[in-house]
Amino acid sequence: MTVNGETHSLTVPARESLLEILRDRLFLTGVKEGCGHGDCGACLVIMDGKLVNSCLVLAGDLDGVTVTTVEGLAGENGELHPLQKAFLKEGAVQCGYCSSGMILSAKALIDSGVPLTEESVREGLSGVICRCGTYPRTIAAVMDAAQTMRNGG
Repeated sequence: MTVNGETHSLTVPARESLLEILRDRLFLTGVKEGCGHGDCGACLVIMDGKLVNSCLVLAGDLDGVTVTTVEGLAGENGELHPLQKAFLKEGAVQCGYCSSGMILSAKALIDSGVPLTEESVREGLSGVICRCGTYPRTIAAVMDAAQTMRNGG
């Protein structure tokens, strides 16, 4: 599989989850384990262009896939992605536990081409539970980042 642009060949038990592989074998700790049942969104990643709960994807389904984690959004020189910058600017990262899921959900939403309104952003981020309640800041961050991205930033 390819993770954040790097190809990895791993031998793992077929029942090991993508979440476990990312955190325990590839040391990509931006992805978090929240509920372990696909309900909270803390473990979201983009796999083959689609947003998935990494806790629900088993190793047996990973041959040849491409995965992007929050770490993979940063530029080659380590510069933060506009979404990451906007989340920091708007203070949408209080405890940080849901942040990677929120940021990847926002990226998937923006990439989908759906017209962004407060309502569409709320719907696009509805799969991630934020226990700190930063939803208004998160929506502002997504709108800000989307504008920056549209302007070539």
